[in-house]
Amino acid sequence: MRSFIFRVNITYQTFLQHYSGAASSVVVMTENGLKLQLPAVRLRPFLTQMGVKGRFQVAVDGNNKLTTLTKLSD
Repeated sequence: MRSFIFRVNITYQTFLQHYSGAASSVVVMTENGLKLQLPAVRLRPFLTQMGVKGRFQVAVDGNNKLTTLTKLSD
């Protein structure tokens, strides 16, 4: 299993556009410079009135399928 760390700063309004279907995924840049495409729905539990903000860690399996997404800090 591999893991990647990245930061997200998406406003509430922008996230609602992603979640409502305007875009079904979010592309992030990891701290190592890799681009990851994540399903927007996986960020939903972290949505607040301010949007989705913070430092996150994502783990993927051998097939590069997302297994866990954890918020590390604000």
